Amino acid sequence: MKKTFIKRTVLLLICVLFLSACMGQSAEENIYNKLEKVVELEDSFKKQQQPLLELEKKESELYNEIMSLGMKEFEKVVELSKEALSIVEDRESKMKAEYDSIMSSQEEFNTVNEEFEKIEDEKLAKKAEELKDTMSERYNSYDRLFNNYKSSIELDKELYSMLQQENLTIEELESQINKINESYKKIIKQNEEFNSLTEEYNQLKLEFYEQAELNIEESE
Repeated sequence: MKKTFIKRTVLLLICVLFLSACMGQSAEENIYNKLEKVVELEDSFKKQQQPLLELEKKESELYNEIMSLGMKEFEKVVELSKEALSIVEDRESKMKAEYDSIMSSQEEFNTVNEEFEKIEDEKLAKKAEELKDTMSERYNSYDRLFNNYKSSIELDKELYSMLQQENLTIEELESQINKINESYKKIIKQNEEFNSLTEEYNQLKLEFYEQAELNIEESE
């Protein structure tokens, strides 16, 4: 009985100490921890950038080669189109990994709202609201970017499937290429918007940390 009592007492003390440690953190410190977790959750997103660029470059080279051949060398066109189609599918897979990373980041960021509401300093609360609004715009911007990229992927798939059809007409080919070009114009514009909002958010986050007098180092 004595041993059981001692064990329970130790466990109770551990729980009290744990709760005290949690309660000891300010809202600002909790916000910092959560915002840095958001950064970590976007690591996978960052890691997809270079591989995606390399795949896009490789696909572009194949596309140019196909266009230089024309339908006169149909067998070669089919071979290269299948290769390009495989690259498009790889791009799609990496975009999905990128998307999942951003969604995890957004889910974590949404948990910060409760901590934002605990901020007592009026100026700091205003900065927190600005930070929250900017990040919300950033996530919305990425959502538009991702959806448009998905549409472009489907158009690319259609193109390389069409190029494997011997009865493909020049009119059909030109129409598909025009659709793809228009789609990628939107992607470039949306990507610029997303990057701009990312820069704005990062700047606001640092300003929030400074205003909250948190002793931190700038994240890479």
